[in-house]
Amino acid sequence: MSLTAAIIVELAFKKILETSAGELSKKFTVSAIAKMDELRQMIQDKFTGNSRAETAINAIADGSTSEIPRLEVYLEDLMRDDPEFANQLQLLAQEINAGKLQDNSKIEQNNYDNSTGSINKLENVEGGTNYIGNITINQNKPDD
Repeated sequence: MSLTAAIIVELAFKKILETSAGELSKKFTVSAIAKMDELRQMIQDKFTGNSRAETAINAIADGSTSEIPRLEVYLEDLMRDDPEFANQLQLLAQEINAGKLQDNSKIEQNNYDNSTGSINKLENVEGGTNYIGNITINQNKPDD
């Protein structure tokens, strides 16, 4: 799986931009959080000497989100020019993603009349399909 520069920047700076360390630790393992620092350091080291990228990195490190799109563009260009470095970033980012904690908390809805409703827990949905409403899905079984 190939991760985009946008996802890599988000993971690298998530620890800095997350509102509280407690919230981050509810979403990622301790190991994954430590790898965020490593990912951010790899990006910083690679952009040493590039004043525009360094300015963006420093602004993000100070909590500014307005420079994120700029850094994403710089990183996308760098990843295209240096496929080996891109591969290293993507592998580390995948390790961080593998350290995401699943939210297995229960959601319950009780309808005491003949009404229908739905409950959606979307904050942790990544990819896949979310069905809302009364849906019937009919699929043919694949031929063996």
